[in-house]
Amino acid sequence: MAAAAEGLSKEERDAVKDRAKELREEAKAGKNREAGEKAVAKAIAEMPESDAAIAGRIHELVAEHAPQLTPKTWYGQPAYANKEGKVILFVQSAAKFKTRYCTLGFSEDAALDDGEMWPTSFAVISVTPSVENAITELIVRASGR
Repeated sequence: MAAAAEGLSKEERDAVKDRAKELREEAKAGKNREAGEKAVAKAIAEMPESDAAIAGRIHELVAEHAPQLTPKTWYGQPAYANKEGKVILFVQSAAKFKTRYCTLGFSEDAALDDGEMWPTSFAVISVTPSVENAITELIVRASGR
């Protein structure tokens, strides 16, 4: 029983399976933007309404302010990659890991370095005009634009 408690949770195991499936699909499709758009749209459609609203708006903001990023899924969640195929930012549904809030996260490849310390993920409860402005600024900075 102790070994099971120390291993991956069901949600984590499911995420690993999602990632393996994504890698197989990416190998077939290459860096196909259309395939990525479809995968992201499907991931957003499968989210609960509150998370889907947040992820959908973030998707629109990325398309508008960082069109050079390629949409894809990453561990079953909407993500956006640079021209090298490295994920720069991603959205994690609260429902995915049974957390309290949806998260906007950034990888180490995002251009967000700011001195000796900076945040790499943000809890998003709703996308108000001020939150939208902050997200837009982060997207632009992260993409290196």
